[in-house]
Amino acid sequence: MKNIILIGMPGCGKSTFGRKLAEEMQRDFFDADEVLVMREHRSIEDFFAESEEAFRAAETRTLKYLAEKDGVIIATGGGAVIRPENMKLLSENGVIVFIDRKPEKIYETINDVVRPLLCEDKLRLFKLYEDRIALYKEYATYIIGNNGPSEETVEKLVNYVRGVK
Repeated sequence: MKNIILIGMPGCGKSTFGRKLAEEMQRDFFDADEVLVMREHRSIEDFFAESEEAFRAAETRTLKYLAEKDGVIIATGGGAVIRPENMKLLSENGVIVFIDRKPEKIYETINDVVRPLLCEDKLRLFKLYEDRIALYKEYATYIIGNNGPSEETVEKLVNYVRGVK
């Protein structure tokens, strides 16, 4: 059974929908950022204090570990698409689902305190979206909008995943 990989901007709902989808589909769920912290014994903020490159290297190690699993649901960090090797690893045994939420919607609800790339400037979100949108679309097998009721998004995800073997 293929993995279901959720990609998208910080705050688009990857972890929230990943957990709901895993429960509905009776699959294991992994939040890549949580796994990274557990495996590396360092916080994401610590990595970013050193450098973004240090974080990205740890992220790649974590995604390699997660990509070796079968039939799980993985919520990646928003910047996982920056490194092509991450997406190659994940797509070998996974289907990539881009949860597309408009930056205006994310801006209304995002908690910038726990998001290192946004902690100094929440408006950076719009620039990140502009920089990454082409990558999200390039790597996605399936694109689902998350700009309406969350129940609708979960239903679309479940229906899609039921068709994935």
